[in-house]
Amino acid sequence: MRDVSTRPWPADDDKFHEECGVFGVWNATDAAALAALGLHALQHRGQEAAGIVSLDEAGIFHSHKGQGLVGDNFSDPKVMNSLRGRAALGHNRYATTGETALRNVQPLYADFAFGGFAVAHNGNLTNAHGLRRSLVGRGCLFQSTTDSEVFIHLIAISLYSTVVDRLIDALRQVQGAYSLVALHNGALIGARDPLGVRPLVLGRLGGTPGVAGGAPGWVLSSETCALDIVGAEFVRDIDPGEIIVIDDAGVHSVKPFGKHQSRFCIFEYIYFARPDSVVEGTPVYDTRKRIGAELARESGVPADVVVPVPDSGVPAAMGYATEAGIPFELGIIRNHYVGRTFIEPTDQIRNLGVKLKHSANRPALEGRRVVLVDDSIVRGTTSRKIVEMVRGAGAKEVHMRVSSPPTTHSCHYGIDTPERAKLLAAQHDMAEMARIIGVDSLAFISLDGLYRALGKPAGRDMARPGFCDACFTGDYAIPLTDAMGNAADRQLSLLQVSQ
Repeated sequence: MRDVSTRPWPADDDKFHEECGVFGVWNATDAAALAALGLHALQHRGQEAAGIVSLDEAGIFHSHKGQGLVGDNFSDPKVMNSLRGRAALGHNRYATTGETALRNVQPLYADFAFGGFAVAHNGNLTNAHGLRRSLVGRGCLFQSTTDSEVFIHLIAISLYSTVVDRLIDALRQVQGAYSLVALHNGALIGARDPLGVRPLVLGRLGGTPGVAGGAPGWVLSSETCALDIVGAEFVRDIDPGEIIVIDDAGVHSVKPFGKHQSRFCIFEYIYFARPDSVVEGTPVYDTRKRIGAELARESGVPADVVVPVPDSGVPAAMGYATEAGIPFELGIIRNHYVGRTFIEPTDQIRNLGVKLKHSANRPALEGRRVVLVDDSIVRGTTSRKIVEMVRGAGAKEVHMRVSSPPTTHSCHYGIDTPERAKLLAAQHDMAEMARIIGVDSLAFISLDGLYRALGKPAGRDMARPGFCDACFTGDYAIPLTDAMGNAADRQLSLLQVSQ
């Protein structure tokens, strides 16, 4: 279990990465095919691995998991034909805990006395290390290194009789951010953590003749964009702290954790969610344009052209350009056919990596004062190379505008983040960052401005912020139990050495 990512970040990859996407289907013919389509729509949430578990009418589970993209794993008709049944559960993985290995690919599956049980998890548990140590001490045998397996063992040792009560018992013991979807012989189950940090939505499929009497099918998904691809109607967001149980009798809601102030991840609006998704009732595309407009009002600069850093910077740049009255141009063109596994054999080739993904559109840049709009700056490595590329195409001035506040803290809730010492904004002031990136000026949207763009006219309420914004503020709403324990262990070791 790692509290933040310790994996080496490629020189040409300077974005945050979500941990995963989850997708579940109940009561549909070709449920696994629908799950594969849903995972295609959620591919942006994880590209390392994908898995699907299905449940057939005889109560038998079928599974296929593999490294790579959804299309790499689920394009073979033989694979899809093996995933029989009218219920299925899918997962896209981008690892923040556990090494990249097939044993960590979800959904995870276990056989219990009550039958089979599969679970897919989006998020990160902040007390998984302590729970794992305790469970191992009780004789539990872990088959993976991912924190998600904690759910399996907590359910296994629970003394409650029903599956739902066992799950509630498990969820009462974990801390952290999670949206999870689980499948057992009797139902499809979805759950969100009490603060609702990670997203989960419910969709309805039309009646399926010949399946459960033509009753409707149901879908649980990380985002609404995956409902669209399978033709499901959006019903509602799963509430923070809610457990939703879907069986042949319909949809049932359980809320065992009481009411809490929601702390939904603010970065879903800025970067993670697909632009055509609707998140917590708000269209992501419109929100990103409003963020760009607010950025222009706060830090406008005389310029000839507004250029997005593609693709995530496009809506914010459109909002900035409209508000500032400056032409919007695609001054940087993204190559969509660059795989994540490109071989970089030499330093010379590695340093050219940014040009594999982006190229300058010289006619849109030459001799012009350019405002570059991006969604975030993590380490600044890619920003610096893009600025060099834009200047190399003849830009007269380059001004960087960022549609998120400075990222000064690591995320512990399911977002792959470098340790704080490697975050540019945590180590340098604005003038130093501008010098390092090589721009004529640099500005980020303010935290209050971001909240205004999200419909909070007064900005951030320090007492009731409404979102998880710890990456900007260090205000961690969920205890960082493992991280604090590790720090205490390290301090104790230092004391012992000094003695």
